[in-house]
Amino acid sequence: MKIQLTNVFVDDQTEALRFYTEILGFTKKHDVPVGGQDRWLTVVSPEEPDGTELLLEPLGHPAARTYRDALVADGVPLAQFTVDDVPAEYERLRALGVRFTQEPLEMGPVITAVLDDTCGNLIQLASRPR
Repeated sequence: MKIQLTNVFVDDQTEALRFYTEILGFTKKHDVPVGGQDRWLTVVSPEEPDGTELLLEPLGHPAARTYRDALVADGVPLAQFTVDDVPAEYERLRALGVRFTQEPLEMGPVITAVLDDTCGNLIQLASRPR
C-alpha cells in the first residue's frame, strides 16, 4: 500500500496552480475538466514525476471550508512538504513574496516553517538539521 494522491482545498484552482508551480516549483501532472469550472488538477514534484500527486481540489463542500478555516484559525498546517534545507527555502520563498506564519524553527530532529499558500491553507515545510 502507498499514498498516490492527497489534496489541499483551494478557493481558486487557477491561482493555486500558479502558486504551486511558479512559486513552490511543482509541475502540473493532470488538468482535466470535470464539469462547470472545476478541474481534476494535480501537481507533482519535478524530482518524482511519477510520485505522489497533490490534488488542488475546489472548495465546494461547506464542511471542507469549515475544516480548512478552523485549521488556519488555530495555526495548524493542512499539509507538510519535505525540503532539503528549510532555512534556505524560507529565504528563497520570502524573496518571492511568500508570507510565513512561522519562521524556521528547530524542533528536535527537524526544522520546520509554515507558509500561507495564498489559496486558504497553511503549509508546513520540514527538513532535517544540517
